[in-house]
Amino acid sequence: MPTGASASAADTGGLFGRRLLFVTGKGGTGKTSVAAAIALAASRTGRRVLLVEMDAKGSLAAMLGTAHTGYDPVVVAPNLSVMSMDTESSLREYLRIHLRIPFMARLAPLAGVFDFVADAAPGVKEILGVGKVAWEVREQAWDLVVVDSEASGHVVSQIASPRVINRLVAGGPLASQTKWMLDILEDPARTGVVVVSTTEELAVTETVSLVDRLRSETGTGLAAVVVNRADTPIDPEITGLVATLDEGGLDADHRGALVVVREAIARAEEARGALADLTVVAGSASVIVIPDLATSDPDEASVVRSIADVLAPSSDTEPM
Repeated sequence: MPTGASASAADTGGLFGRRLLFVTGKGGTGKTSVAAAIALAASRTGRRVLLVEMDAKGSLAAMLGTAHTGYDPVVVAPNLSVMSMDTESSLREYLRIHLRIPFMARLAPLAGVFDFVADAAPGVKEILGVGKVAWEVREQAWDLVVVDSEASGHVVSQIASPRVINRLVAGGPLASQTKWMLDILEDPARTGVVVVSTTEELAVTETVSLVDRLRSETGTGLAAVVVNRADTPIDPEITGLVATLDEGGLDADHRGALVVVREAIARAEEARGALADLTVVAGSASVIVIPDLATSDPDEASVVRSIADVLAPSSDTEPM
């Protein structure tokens, strides 16, 4: 398990060997930055990579230095394209490709019916998003599709949507569509989930809950747990030395400094315990530790590039 400022190719190689990665995590853990960095690192190896922004907030555009993203992929770097999910465009594409319904400029009446059905039948709206990314994998236009997924509260229902629909629909075109989606989503060699966490207590708790739900409600495996913005471990010799110091023999300034150091050591010990908990929940999946790369005035694009440097796979890891 890597610690400090780098992760070895042995720890991250499994990520780049897959065809589809869903990146998720509690809000505020940096999941979007990590998703962008995974895509950038993979593209540097010569892989053709599609990065999909599922919530279409536009934050990936700033991170990757492009003015905007849309449903049609935009090239932002060599071998790297970005798109933002759009439910109506996905529905239009589904009708054209799978049901042979010709292109329609306006889908307002149909979209209204779709919204009504989606409210009544869980999984219908979610399946358009997950179906789109699975379709991109099936068509093999990309070596890797990286999805900046919904936050951990919503991603499970999205990934599980083909299972839900498959149980509701006994046969017909929709059942056959969910079957090939499940073949991709539940193949551990092709698809995995990357959960981004920090060592903060709430983030660790939510990560444990999310991994439990992924394992119980979906057939999609955990690819890795990324521990983002990790503190640099404190040398045990320093910890031992500080423990022996007697505040009574110090002046006020040195006592204040000692208090600060001891607080830092306490935080480091809490982080060490959190990392141990995350390692347990990861099981056989990789645990990738990313150091705190932000500054007082962080540039998002620079942080993404730095994380990509940490995630860089070995040069002998070839695209599938």
